[in-house]
Amino acid sequence: MGARVAFLRRNCSHYLGKEYGKADERWLHSDPTIVSLELLTVVLDGILALVLVYAIVKDKHYSVSGDSGGLTAPASPSPVPPVLTPTPPPRRARVRYPAMVDVGKWPLFTLLGAQEVSSIRQACVFGTSANEAIYITQDDEVFVFGLNCSNCLGTGDSQSTMVPKKLDFLRGKKVVSLSYGSGPHVLLATEGGELFAWGHNGYSQLGNGTTNQGVSPILVSTNLQNKKITQVACGSHHSLALTHDGEVFAWGYNNCGQVGSGATANQPTPRRVTNCLQGKVVMGIACGQTSSMAVLDNGEVFGWGYNGNGQLGVGNNGNQLTPCRLAALQGLCVLQIASGYAHSLALTDEGLLYAWGANTYGQLGTGNKSNQLSPVHIMAEKERIVEIAACHSTHTSACKTQSGQVYMWGQCRGQSIVLPHLTHFSCTDDVFACFATPSVMWRLLSMEYDDFLTVAQSLRKEFDSPETADLKFSVDGKYIHVHKAVLKIRCEHFRSMFQSHWTEDTKEVIEIDQFSYPVYRSFLEFLYTDNVDLPPEDAIGLLDLATSYCENRLKRLCQHIIKRGITVENAFSLLSAAVRYDAEDLEEFCFKFCVNHLTEVTQTAAFWQIDGNMLKEFICRASRCGAFKN
Repeated sequence: MGARVAFLRRNCSHYLGKEYGKADERWLHSDPTIVSLELLTVVLDGILALVLVYAIVKDKHYSVSGDSGGLTAPASPSPVPPVLTPTPPPRRARVRYPAMVDVGKWPLFTLLGAQEVSSIRQACVFGTSANEAIYITQDDEVFVFGLNCSNCLGTGDSQSTMVPKKLDFLRGKKVVSLSYGSGPHVLLATEGGELFAWGHNGYSQLGNGTTNQGVSPILVSTNLQNKKITQVACGSHHSLALTHDGEVFAWGYNNCGQVGSGATANQPTPRRVTNCLQGKVVMGIACGQTSSMAVLDNGEVFGWGYNGNGQLGVGNNGNQLTPCRLAALQGLCVLQIASGYAHSLALTDEGLLYAWGANTYGQLGTGNKSNQLSPVHIMAEKERIVEIAACHSTHTSACKTQSGQVYMWGQCRGQSIVLPHLTHFSCTDDVFACFATPSVMWRLLSMEYDDFLTVAQSLRKEFDSPETADLKFSVDGKYIHVHKAVLKIRCEHFRSMFQSHWTEDTKEVIEIDQFSYPVYRSFLEFLYTDNVDLPPEDAIGLLDLATSYCENRLKRLCQHIIKRGITVENAFSLLSAAVRYDAEDLEEFCFKFCVNHLTEVTQTAAFWQIDGNMLKEFICRASRCGAFKN
């Protein structure tokens, strides 16, 4: 403590000496009134400096709460209100674009490293608590990790693992369809039409003719020879498979007729579902907990199994042991069906959405909680629907409209949403990641990449591209390649610059000497991407540029970067920059940070190198807000 006091007194003496020296020179050329005022100013400066030293020595009585929390004294309330700084979200691994989805919204995938995440091509999160996951890499290797309930990870043992394990048996087999039952068990269909199953098997839902658990993937082949499986679906303890020629096979638990055999005896191996489906071509299948649905190529819908809540949509609540057509959808051509725990959704070729079944949580979206025994048209006033989503593990529903708007309804983190609610998401998968209980995936998530780029992605790709650029900026001896048209569209400064009366309009290279290369490059990149990626120290320079060019949004982004990157070492420099560039919100933030970390900040080089007037202003302002109270 003695050394710290000596350091502060020495520097304060130096500061006061400088001020007295300035006053001596002024006194030689001033009248008595001015001399009196100058003397008063110097005395006040000395008092404030001494107060600062005393407060710094004594501020061991204060404790800091959080990175920028308020000062709290033992005997009195905090004189400075705490600053609430949002915790920066964890940095997600960047994957090659264009990616259709972001697995980072599922907490389980935050356990993986950046390289592992970037390798993922397909993924599925399942389990009673969304605590198991399977993913397929770009090289068609299959990995699993999580709780391993009922051996549903298929690793050959019953051990849980937070470290992904490879399923070598499935290596190189491209996955086209995957489903999980809440039993739990897993079905997987490959591009070659093979069907694999593993996990719980108490009701023969694995289709191998036994009730022994499948500790690793087994090939399901009984009655499926020469059949190519294109789609699979799981109920809680039963299974469906769709072949390439439109046939449906079912097996497993059958207490309510969910395998469609006409009886209630369990089915140990795959059996083709016939009766009303005989001679018809099925194009899609779905399972509720104990019910089954199929949509035909002509748009007709059939259901069978448990119907206590009207989830089959046949107009009553009696179980159906064989497929029964939904007469209420007569005249409509259904393209897609989806089943929740005990409700169902259907989407027609005209973009109309129908719902029926259980409605305890508002999952039908009708505005009430009454079950519906027959399909009801919902969202009639909305635009065309292009996708519907539900899964048998949840009571949540979602859909996507033609313009890309995503709606959700039903069970939402313990709440009941009885009418479709517009979200900020861009895909239905995110609804289940953030709102469903459990937060499982309703389908196998695909992150397929193709050569198509959106307008935004194309602009990002062409930034600083010599091949297409028609203008170069020279900064610190380095070139930055840009496009005049883009700059004119995105920035009013350049729109004015590239006019016939400006000399820059005819130049192929424009020299920039007011700003550094990292700052100017970041500014130009912002015009192409809407993003800024700079350390807070460089963001100060970019803040200066944004102020000069009247780019208010960029100015706000810079302030945000600085707030996130503020430290004891750079706090006073950032404060002075905020004052210099008239960034009031940032100035207030930096000031509170400096006050809340007063002892540490005053020991930094930046504090003692600051302009004298600003130092006086800081001391006065800190005193007014009670920073020096004992």
